[in-house]
Amino acid sequence: MRPAGDFQAYPAVSELVALAADERPRFWVTIDTEEDFDWAAPFARTGFRLDSVPALAECQGFFERAGVVPIYLVDWPIVQDDRAVDILGKAQKVGRCDIGAQLHPWVTPPHAEDVNERNSYAGNLPDDLQRAKMTALRDAITRRFGVVPTAYRAGRYGLGSDTATMLAELGFRCDTSVRAGFDYRKGQGPDYRAAPLNPWWVSTSSGAVLEVPVTTVFGGFLGRRGQGIYHQIARNGLHAGAALARFGLVERIAMTPEGIPAERACRAIDIALDQRLPILTFSFHSPSLQPGNTPYVRTDSDLDRFYRWWDVVLGHLQRRGVEAVDTAGILAMAARNAPPGEA
Repeated sequence: MRPAGDFQAYPAVSELVALAADERPRFWVTIDTEEDFDWAAPFARTGFRLDSVPALAECQGFFERAGVVPIYLVDWPIVQDDRAVDILGKAQKVGRCDIGAQLHPWVTPPHAEDVNERNSYAGNLPDDLQRAKMTALRDAITRRFGVVPTAYRAGRYGLGSDTATMLAELGFRCDTSVRAGFDYRKGQGPDYRAAPLNPWWVSTSSGAVLEVPVTTVFGGFLGRRGQGIYHQIARNGLHAGAALARFGLVERIAMTPEGIPAERACRAIDIALDQRLPILTFSFHSPSLQPGNTPYVRTDSDLDRFYRWWDVVLGHLQRRGVEAVDTAGILAMAARNAPPGEA
């Protein structure tokens, strides 16, 4: 039996949320909405910037025109910024975006831990401290945006064995911290190599929380059979994994505009639809909305390509009949299609 409240105790296939026979998959766009900082530098509580916040307005306008309700998973520095609250709060009040939570523990009070790589994964913190930071972030979002967040992502995908129980206690209904197909053990984080791509309900003493993994598929000649081979070889470094893709044997494709060309993302969509995944989760980091903050958007030309990526991918989703959904829609779909006794 799976331990109650543990996202990393993966369910049997029969316990996964699956589509009804006459139902089409949906997609949602999740945005890690966070401060600007040097990804190559050590973690720090101070010294970050918020220069990319005004770019949220252009991002929101783009998705409104596309008919997509993005989910902004906001962290502590964003919640404290009046400009972010104004831009996102106005859109949220008229139902044009969702506001969820993203916990960067190193910048979120209470500040009772050492700042280092291990503690950048909130799930590694003592339970009381992890809960206190989650509570502080939830309360700040509620106070600043006037909405109680129901969706959560752990910064750096850093879930712990008791995170689900804490989320349920704090009123969260949906988690999207599992990055299927990725292994963060090198930095003392979680291992999600074996995680399912379908959502599943996690039961806790305070209620059920839906896990909606960040979508990553495996393509190439070997297809899904190549996933194990990829992980064995990629342990030697990213170049080894890239060689597998270059020879067409197996490639790992994350659904993100950050580092994944649009044509590969479209191929990933087709693979996901062939697998009948109920929800396709797209993600990116908000600092990529301004050149110079992330490795993925360094120049104005990169930013143009970023938005063109979405034009191509959203067009492909439309042609394949995959419609956008918000957090409430995902929860409703998952409740309808949950195995007996799970939701």
